[in-house]
Amino acid sequence: MTFDPREPFLWHTGRQHGLSDRRLRSGEFVRLGYGVYLSADVTVDALIEAKAAVLVGGPHSFASHHQAAKLWGGVVPQSDLLHSSVPGRSSRTERRDARAHASQRAPRRFRGLSVTTPEDTFLDLADRLGLVDLVVLADSLIRRQRTTPDALVEAAQSSLSAAPRLARRAASLARSGVDSPMETRARLLRVLAGLPELETDLRFYDQHGELMRRLDAGDRATRTAVEYDGRHHIQREGQWEGDLQRREGFEDDGWRIVTLISPDIFQHPGHTVNRLARIFQDRGMAFGALSDEWRRYFPGQDRA
Repeated sequence: MTFDPREPFLWHTGRQHGLSDRRLRSGEFVRLGYGVYLSADVTVDALIEAKAAVLVGGPHSFASHHQAAKLWGGVVPQSDLLHSSVPGRSSRTERRDARAHASQRAPRRFRGLSVTTPEDTFLDLADRLGLVDLVVLADSLIRRQRTTPDALVEAAQSSLSAAPRLARRAASLARSGVDSPMETRARLLRVLAGLPELETDLRFYDQHGELMRRLDAGDRATRTAVEYDGRHHIQREGQWEGDLQRREGFEDDGWRIVTLISPDIFQHPGHTVNRLARIFQDRGMAFGALSDEWRRYFPGQDRA
């Protein structure tokens, strides 16, 4: 097989093709993990990471866990390990920065690699992620049209995963039409606090069926919406002006739009819960007693 340093390769393979230790340690190459190298002029993306994981895992390995999630376009926390899996009784090769898991999963081919299915990837990560990060993953896979809420629920219900209860709950909380991880977190803060979830991805069409406006989440009956505004939105003046005009259009129609930003979720979730509860109540929404479950997942800095 032709040696191509623009693809991940093992140290001993590079040495066999005339690369000295000095060259491998130079700026000409980057190290993807212990004993895995790549030409420095190649962008390290999800596909490159997955190839590196499979290379370390051995001849029968396939991309799984974090590497599979990223390859499918899902959003997961950064892992210090390159993850792959091998059939249950296959020999596993492991290195300092990589892990090959024993697995009974049936992988499929995607982008030239064997990889766990989106549903199996979700189930595998139920043993490694918390509830919020797992729902973020689910929403992002659904957003990329890799799976559906129903498919995740079905997979979780029939699963023998190490964390079946978490998988089932996260699958039940997954939704379509979610644009960003922060939208997911804002929704989960409401749900875990006992507030109305609201309808996700509200769309408004004209008489010809053309999409006119959209909201992250809202209640049509009371004309109340919650939107997350990321910092990147204000970095484009045209986008900012368009958002202002869109908001004015909703307000002219009697809508109350509550805008959340990052500190509302990460730093002051308690204040956000109380703020939303007050606004929802003022707008005529009915809901029961608030729950403190949100505190487990959104510790923040306040004491609300």
